[in-house]
Amino acid sequence: MPDRALQEALDRLRAEVREIESNDRAAEQRLQALINEVEARLAHPEDADLHRNLVSAIRAGIEHFEETHPRATAILNEITMALSNMGI
Repeated sequence: MPDRALQEALDRLRAEVREIESNDRAAEQRLQALINEVEARLAHPEDADLHRNLVSAIRAGIEHFEETHPRATAILNEITMALSNMGI
């Protein structure tokens, strides 16, 4: 079960996805895919390879959204920190 900080960050990211303009469907889909990936990977806490791939995917998302979606980027940074605090 994810810790509270991670769950709160995921909830804020979900809210951010809902606020993305409908003309940026690609960003919405990519952020939703990251949310799904975090949740799926957390369901398997014993798999270190999955966790490394998760962190790489989030970092790629941060780089991708840095200029166009700064709030989403900030939340992704929080998720990275929460995962790090969990040892992921």
